Amino acid sequence: MLRFAPSPTGDLHVGNMRAAIISYILSLKMDEKFIVRIEDTDVDRNIKDKEKEILELLSQFEIPTKHYILQSDNFDLHREIAQKLLDEGKAFYCYCTKEFLESKREEASRLKRPFRYQDAWAELEKETNPHPVVRFKMTDSISFVDEIKGKLFFDKKELESFVIMRNNLPTYNFACAIDDKDMTLIVRGEDHVSNTPKQIAIKNALGYKEARYAHLPILLGEDGKKMSKRDKSSSVKWLLSQGLFAKAIALYLLILGNSKLEKYILDNKVLNYKDLVAEVDISQFSNNSVHFDYKYLLFLNREILRSMEASEIIKLDSSLPKNEALIDVFKLEVSTILELKELLDYALAPLESKVSKEYESEINTLKDCLEDKSLFDLDYEDFKKALMEKSGLKGKSFFKPLRIILSGKEHGIELDKIYPVIRDFLKGEK
Repeated sequence: MLRFAPSPTGDLHVGNMRAAIISYILSLKMDEKFIVRIEDTDVDRNIKDKEKEILELLSQFEIPTKHYILQSDNFDLHREIAQKLLDEGKAFYCYCTKEFLESKREEASRLKRPFRYQDAWAELEKETNPHPVVRFKMTDSISFVDEIKGKLFFDKKELESFVIMRNNLPTYNFACAIDDKDMTLIVRGEDHVSNTPKQIAIKNALGYKEARYAHLPILLGEDGKKMSKRDKSSSVKWLLSQGLFAKAIALYLLILGNSKLEKYILDNKVLNYKDLVAEVDISQFSNNSVHFDYKYLLFLNREILRSMEASEIIKLDSSLPKNEALIDVFKLEVSTILELKELLDYALAPLESKVSKEYESEINTLKDCLEDKSLFDLDYEDFKKALMEKSGLKGKSFFKPLRIILSGKEHGIELDKIYPVIRDFLKGEK
């Protein structure tokens, strides 16, 4: 079994979506069940309706959400297992107050040594603190072979007993370890590497089977730093709002840090990530951080848009003109549905609204000439010749402003391709 386990505490990050897509694809390749688990254990930070939003976004990426669970539904099980660990001496109550632990941190800082919790402190404040936490007792070093990073080792001298229950609620690592009992492979970001030895220790104490782990390297923004919430493109919701297709985003996230898969996609012109099931190999993903290139994502989106039938595109946005010939021509000039809509809105706008600072005089001259709607009855060559004679313009002073009037752009598609699909609109017959 494989899973995707987002938290409803903020917008779905592209790094998390990357883990979701890879996990889902690998579940298909391995012929194993895939589930979505909403990790809502942080009750103070959970955002209302964020869980619903996450599920809706996953559905847009064709990731099944039928088998989804809320981690909070397992709280009783978590409490039961915490008691089992207490009974077996694998966990213990800790009565240390925040103030006591903070004083120990300050002491370690003064002595210039790392702070580590000591089990001997557990009952020092038992008489004054009626609200103990439960800590898991760390006794051994932990090692595992990461599918991307290779062998990782955590010395017991650097590990400390950690909190698994607070205020009768499970902490993230405890709930995650228990709920991952049946997982075969766990794919997630490398920011979870430090959590993994804790979760493995809990599983070992409970006799759970070993899972494989794959920690994906972080994504970097344009500034070369880790993508944060301040980066608009880090939000899956924002990317979709820009007119990008979910399948383009999915395709891009799959090839990030995987040059072999990228080459396969480009060589075979693959435009749907589900066609890559046989090709995805978790060990082929780079261990190095990778830059999120928005321009490359636009390129993939443009390729998908160009490959689509005009009828498909029209169905995606009811505000687009129901003219397939028009869509087929103008889709070659844009990268997203939003850009297509903006370009068509300008191209189909009334002549009087067509403006350009650089060619203001020439455009005004052409607009005056085009008040003669009979010009639009001519084929392109005759139209061009008649308009050139009528306006007295020629060369760059004729073609560039005419292109702006017909398409909204100074460069792009040949005018003889634009004119036939737009003349009826400009003539006022559509």
